[in-house]
Amino acid sequence: MSKNTTISVRIDSETKVQSQKVLKQLHMTMSEAVAVFLRQVALQRGIPFEIRIPTELTARTLEKSEKGEDVKSFDSVDALFEDLNE
Repeated sequence: MSKNTTISVRIDSETKVQSQKVLKQLHMTMSEAVAVFLRQVALQRGIPFEIRIPTELTARTLEKSEKGEDVKSFDSVDALFEDLNE
């Protein structure tokens, strides 16, 4: 299929930078990623993933994790499971 149409998207710079880092690891350009998304919209006749408004608890939890609050990290999977079993 011939690529003969251009679209323009405005987005905040932090989202763009974070997305580009992920897409680079996937060996994809931003244009390729947007094209894949739009193909899936057309094929599925809707957004190709669930979109929901988070609950109040989820929203607070996401805000805290973005600030690095109440976040745990582990050196190994064994350490993670040990913590979960406590």
